[in-house]
Amino acid sequence: MRSDTVKRGVARAPHRALLRSLGCTDRELEQPFIGIINSFNEVIPGHIHLRTIAEAVKGGVRSAGGTPFEVNTIGVCDGIAMGHLGMKYSLPSRELIADSVEIVAQAHAFDALVFITNCDKIVPGMLMAAVRLNIPSIFISGGPMLAGHWQGGKVDLNTVFMAVGKLATGEMSEKELDELERVACPGFGSCAGMFTANTMNCLTEALGMALPGNGTIPAVDARRLGLAREAGRQVMELLAKDICPRDIITREAIQNAFIVDMALGGSTNSVLHLVALAYEAGIDFPLSAVNEISEKTPHLAKISPAGERHIEDLDLAGGIRAVMGRLMSRLNLEVKTVSGKSLAESLAAMEPVVKDERIIRPLSQPHSPTGGLTILFGNLAPEGAVVKSAAVAPQMLSHKGRARVFDSEEEATEAILNRSIKPGEVVVIRYEGPKGGPGMREMLGPTSLLSGMGLDDKVALITDGRFSGATRGAAIGHVSPEAASRGPIAALRDGDMVVIDIPNHKIDVELTDEEIKQRLSELPKFELRVKTGYLRRYAERVTSASRGAVFET
Repeated sequence: MRSDTVKRGVARAPHRALLRSLGCTDRELEQPFIGIINSFNEVIPGHIHLRTIAEAVKGGVRSAGGTPFEVNTIGVCDGIAMGHLGMKYSLPSRELIADSVEIVAQAHAFDALVFITNCDKIVPGMLMAAVRLNIPSIFISGGPMLAGHWQGGKVDLNTVFMAVGKLATGEMSEKELDELERVACPGFGSCAGMFTANTMNCLTEALGMALPGNGTIPAVDARRLGLAREAGRQVMELLAKDICPRDIITREAIQNAFIVDMALGGSTNSVLHLVALAYEAGIDFPLSAVNEISEKTPHLAKISPAGERHIEDLDLAGGIRAVMGRLMSRLNLEVKTVSGKSLAESLAAMEPVVKDERIIRPLSQPHSPTGGLTILFGNLAPEGAVVKSAAVAPQMLSHKGRARVFDSEEEATEAILNRSIKPGEVVVIRYEGPKGGPGMREMLGPTSLLSGMGLDDKVALITDGRFSGATRGAAIGHVSPEAASRGPIAALRDGDMVVIDIPNHKIDVELTDEEIKQRLSELPKFELRVKTGYLRRYAERVTSASRGAVFET
């Protein structure tokens, strides 16, 4: 066992003395050491209850003969960080999370790991750590929040963001906004729609790194605690069989995750994170492969923000296993899972059944014949850009409009609030990429304002930054290369004609290659916006969004 490094032999008497000071008994010292990597904190709604999840996990570990040690890592609430300096730290936190897990697991020689996670950058950060360490591991999320109820319908956090735009146009009063604010997020859990957190939790299940139910069982449901105990027990099985993350997270497993992602119409951030995970695992997975998957995968479930349903509805309809059951003919069924079985064996044991075909449609009646995410290429994004095509109004799938160019999110937000953006235009927000921001901020504020003002089916928005999983409309992000790296987006000027053709995977500006090259040559040298601290170090090392915004190694 790896833990023998810190507990076996005469030379390790000091180490054992320290472990005994924790209350460890002889028996507990003999057993495998299991690291419980918990992202509990008291500022993220999706994490406030994770102490309870951890206790259930530890109970499962103990019942199967392991000695659990709970440790913590950091987390950022994207909703609270949105629209100000804090959002610059969200994506960069992913690398810190992966690094911190590596440090604590290696320093204490854990034999296996249980990852307790829930929200946006914490899930992929932990997945990256798991493949990097490659010791037996399993994931358990805290589960999704229930939707709120207001004026006879269901609401979620995105409803509140959009309401700010409605207030600006006079469609909603301050009193109504106050009422909505108080009921939209009724309790703990990851925000109730198919936003980034829930997308990644569902995809962790699809990857085979979590047990069935991980992505959709609500945070308040007693089944969540049962699943946590089972995860604790199952990690001991993985240890006994020496099944490690790189046995599970293969190219085929990542492809499976993308297939499920397309069927769900998940967050655009999933592209960034799955590409980063592939890089960490040493797997070549180009962005162009995502479109190949999308072309062959029907969009089966429209969950908020693409539709009116929420994760709780998806769970009642059968969850991710039911979605995967629908997709069996398209999935690689021989991949391993943390159940200890192949995906084929796991699905057969579960007998996945769709309980509501209004929520998970049959293959013969999809929302669309192709997937909910699309990668665009063209002279404006030679390395690619991503759009949640499932949440784009049909009339905006192909769009041609004049550019309105802004060099920061704040400038664009001010213009939108001042109602200076006209129907038909293309809002361009640049210098918000991984290096330029730095940190590749999410643009939920501008997109929600446009939606709230009734412009999401009339105005497109493109950026080298990111979009929240809650974003809807013709919002195209991850434009690569970014402006700070002198990508073509840096050459745009007000009035340039931008052509968006989502069905044909294209995004172009009506400029010649020579015109773009000439404009870029006239630009001053880009200076990093931050001079000190972690963001400076991040900006110096981070790579393009097309590579997952990973660190150069």
